[in-house]
Parts: sequence; C-alpha cells; structure tokens
Amino acid sequence: MPKNIVKDGKFNYAIAGEGRPIVVLHGLMGGLSNFQGVFNYFPENGYKVVIPELPIYDLSLINTNVGNLAKFLKEFLDHMGLKDVILVGNSLGGHIGLVFTKMYPEYVDGLVLTGSSGLYESGMGESYPKRGDYEYIKQKAQNVFYDPNVATKEMVDEVYNTVNDRRRVIKTLAIAKSAIRHNMAKDLPNIKIPACIIWGKDDIVTPPSVGEDFHKLLPNSTLYWIDKCGHAAMMEHPDAFNAYVQEWLIKENL
Repeated sequence: MPKNIVKDGKFNYAIAGEGRPIVVLHGLMGGLSNFQGVFNYFPENGYKVVIPELPIYDLSLINTNVGNLAKFLKEFLDHMGLKDVILVGNSLGGHIGLVFTKMYPEYVDGLVLTGSSGLYESGMGESYPKRGDYEYIKQKAQNVFYDPNVATKEMVDEVYNTVNDRRRVIKTLAIAKSAIRHNMAKDLPNIKIPACIIWGKDDIVTPPSVGEDFHKLLPNSTLYWIDKCGHAAMMEHPDAFNAYVQEWLIKENL
C-alpha cells in the first residue's frame, strides 16, 4: 500500500511526484497497493502519480454502475485541478477509464489499459469468485495470476472477506451487470487519443484475444505482450509493465 494516503473530504488518494499527471484506476477486487510499482517508478521519471480510491462499495445500490464511477472520477479530477491526464486502468479500472474518456474527452491525453473489461462480457462475472470455502476462494484468487504465489495470504483474506459480505456481494453484482451493459465495442473507434494496451499472454480472466480486439478497435493504439503473465501485469511483472509504459510515453511524446 502506498504510504501517506491523503484523506481529503470525500476523497482518499495516494499522490507522489511532479509533472504530467498519471491517474491510476484500480479494479473491482484491487486496491491502491496493486500499483505500487507504478507509484514508485514514475514520480522518479518526471510524472505526478495519483491513485484515488474508487467508491465501488460506497455508492447507493441504484447508483452503483460504471457510468457513476466515471462521474466520480471527473469530480475527483476537478477537485484536484487535474487535466491533460494519462489514465492507467486495470480490469474494471480500465473500463472506467474508457467510459470516462467517452464522456469527458477533454480531460484525457492518453490511456493505458491492462486486463481491461469493456469488451469481454463474461470477464467481470468470471473474475469475481462466488461464495465458498477458503480454499476455493484461494484458488480463484490464484487463477488471476500466472504465478499463484503472487496471490498473498493478505490478498486472499481480503477477497474472502469481501465475498462473504452480503452488502459488497450485491454491489459487486450490480457493477458486473453494469459492465456488461457498458460494452465499448461501438465506442472504441471514436476514441482517437493514444492508447497503450499491455496484456498478459496467460490472462484467463480477459484472454489475449480481448487485448487483440482492443488493439483492432482503438485506432491509435500500441499493443504490448508480457509472457508468463496473468490478469494484473502491473503486479506480476512491474518492471516490464513500467518499461512498456515508459517506452509508449516517449513514443507518443506524453
């Protein structure tokens, strides 16, 4: 977990560095710590990194959807005075970034997507383990990664507690249904800004074909592959992930 989490009214976030803002969007079961590698690396290379906590479980049930999370992001960026941002999103976070870019294109100069939802309709449901015993939940958490050891006991405990919290389960199902409704296939060709797609070759949550589809549909995109990598490249191979993002930022003059 990044140190020095800022609590600022309704917003909680981690922030480091100065320069062009990189705004990181975590996934459904992910937290700020999933992007520790990004948080450590890019402030040392001329960027400001900001990771807001998304209110996935705090919105009212009727408002728990991808569109309202995108509106929350706008409210956060306005609060922070941030524009011309580079959005980096994993899984649901990538999906929120895409919906946000469709709604508020004037805020975004670039997109980085890894294991993003938004095209693969069963991805959200399959990535969320149903209730069960601890060993079952552990196996489902490990399946997110090529190397099961990346799923630490702390991570498994958090997933187990979440799937056994009725309120969170209901909110998660609402988000999953919303993600399916917000399929981005028709919208992606209209998103002209530079997009960096980083995909694990062994992702079983959003398989490699999904990364290829994002690349085909986003007109100004670059696709990078990481071997022996599952659904969360920034966790499993942080050095390779950062190197690809850095290469892309230089190529696009961002």
